[in-house]
Order: sequence, then C-alpha cells, then structure tokens
Amino acid sequence: MGASSPLLDVHRVLGARFTDFAGWQMPVRYGSELTEHHAVRSAAGLFDLSHMGEIEIVGPDAAAVLDYALVGAFGPVKVGKAKYSLLCAENGGVLDDLVAYRLAADRFLVVANAANTAVVHAALTRRAAGFDATITDRSAEMALIALQGPVAERVLCKTVDPTDVGTVTGLKYYAATELRIGTMPILLARTGYTGEDGFELYVANDRAIDLWWLLLDAGADHGVAPAGLACRDTLRLEAGMPLYGNELSPETTPYDAGLGKAVRLDKDFVGRDALAQYAKWGPLRNLVGLQGIGRRAARQGYGVYTKDGAHRIGTVTSGALSPTLGHPVALCYVATGSVGLGSVVSVDIRGGDERFRVVETPFYSRSRS
Repeated sequence: MGASSPLLDVHRVLGARFTDFAGWQMPVRYGSELTEHHAVRSAAGLFDLSHMGEIEIVGPDAAAVLDYALVGAFGPVKVGKAKYSLLCAENGGVLDDLVAYRLAADRFLVVANAANTAVVHAALTRRAAGFDATITDRSAEMALIALQGPVAERVLCKTVDPTDVGTVTGLKYYAATELRIGTMPILLARTGYTGEDGFELYVANDRAIDLWWLLLDAGADHGVAPAGLACRDTLRLEAGMPLYGNELSPETTPYDAGLGKAVRLDKDFVGRDALAQYAKWGPLRNLVGLQGIGRRAARQGYGVYTKDGAHRIGTVTSGALSPTLGHPVALCYVATGSVGLGSVVSVDIRGGDERFRVVETPFYSRSRS
C-alpha cells in the first residue's frame, strides 16, 4: 500500500476510483473524467494534489542555492513571486521541472513532482553544500488543494474574510501570498496546470478536510466539481504543458522540450557546460504538437513517420482525444528539421496509419476560446 492523502476518506465518501501514483493512493476520477474535464473548462474543478512534494530552503544563501542548483536565476525573484524552473543533471538531462515560490528574502518553497520529490530533495541538499541555507522536506506536513477554472476566483472570494477579497483578486499569475481562510493559515498561489485561471492552496494536513469541504460548498452553486488525475492529464495536454515522465526525463534536455528560455547560461549552475553545448549546436530533436485529421488518438510510445510512412521520424509522448476541441491531439518528439508547421505525418496506431498535422501549441488557451 502506498502513501495516502489526508483527504483519502473524503475521496471515498465522494465515490472516487483510485490509482497508485508515485506511491500515493490518489483519486483518478469520481465519476466521468469527461464530465470533470468539462467542469474545469466551464466552471471549476477541485483537485487534491497532496502527492506533490514541498521542499523548503531557508537561510541567507537560499536564492544562491537555487541559482546554483537550478537552470534559472532566483536572485531577482521578488518576495511573493514564483518561478518555473528545471533541475538538471551534469549532462543537461532533466531530473525534474518545478515551481519555486519566494516567501521571504531568505525563504523559498520548491514544489516538485511527486515521483521526483526524493530526487529533488537529495540534489538540493548536495548542491547546498558550502552555502548558508537549510533544506527541509515539508511534504509530509502539507496538503495541496487546487481550484481551477473560470469561476475559481469568484468561489474563493466567498471563503475568505471580506478584508482579504482584494488580496485574492489582486494576486497575479505566478504569485503567492499567505492569508487565513477562517482560522486556517493558507499559502495561496496562482499558477495552475490546466490552461485555466485558478489557485493552489497549501494547508496543514490536519486542516485539509475542512478546507476541501469549505471550497466545495462555496462552489456548489457555481458548478464546481471534484476532479481526478485523469482529467488533469487531458487538461494539461490541451494546454500544451509538459509532464515529467512523458515529455521530460533524464534523457531530454530543456532545449529538446522547447524550454530553452528557462535556462540562464550567464550564471554558474549544475549542468551549465553541457547545456551551453546544446544551445550552441542545437537539439537533435524537437517537441511538436500534432492535431488528428481522423478520429483515432495517438498514445505515448506510438511511432511517428513521414506522411508516406516510409521513415520513422519520432515518437509520441502524450496523446488523447481532446474533450474541449473534439479531435485528437498529441505531443511528440521528432528529428530536428524533419517537419514544419502544417506538415502532415503518419502515426502508427496499432498497425494502422493515421494522419496528423503539425500545429502550434498550446492546442487550447483561454485567449483562443
């Protein structure tokens, strides 16, 4: 039996089906993942993300540790702001993609993918040697609840003190603040992984159940529904967001995945020399989006070929029938220079050739809707 969220009993009451995810028993769906997907796009979904890792860096050199450990620059990050970054190995391979919140001049909270929390904690601890900072894994102490969708702000404002409504509405994208909901201290962030507006609420484990029901009750008249990991995957795919283990791995570099802008080569960090070479010569493969011309969805691991099927040029990393758009979408790595926007490729789907067109990502965004 794997680890379990402090909300496990709540999910059982709500009739969730569970899956083992990175050693955690987590809700994959409560009813129909299609219904949950549409709820997030039209109203809001409430997600339990307590399996994610939270690692605290505290000390005068906290920013310097992250500057050395990650590919981005953290000295310029202002208190109350967040930054997306990557933890890379010496050879430039991605060990995790993560978000770091600067909560004070000498305090950061790094949020890591569940499967990589131990790797991130160990790497940060090693890379902090010689710096005046302490690395502490807070994952076992904290629950994480996300409220994602067009009505998220309206619903959240119903739960906070009237004096904090302006704090919620004024919170910018990739920012965080500490406040209270009732008597519960909350770290409130506005980032998200669905392509919609929304919030992440970090709370002590023993208050997670109270917070969950409070948010669900506040959203009852607005169409807010519990949402599982299955629809979270189709939502992030539509939004063109990479998933570790699919688009990102130790065998991929930030440049392969189109994340070269996150890399600051003008500073010293682990993996810099290798990534400088990748930046100079360019990657051998690129991550591209595919839109299905037919109705069959491509899945992870399926081969991508030239239009005539004669030459394999890549591999699908994620794929699904898009519930929002009504046609298949996929992300795949292809050999650099093998295709361009608008090119038609062939994907081998269980022995049959299906045509897909190379398109820009994200497939869906609020600005396009």
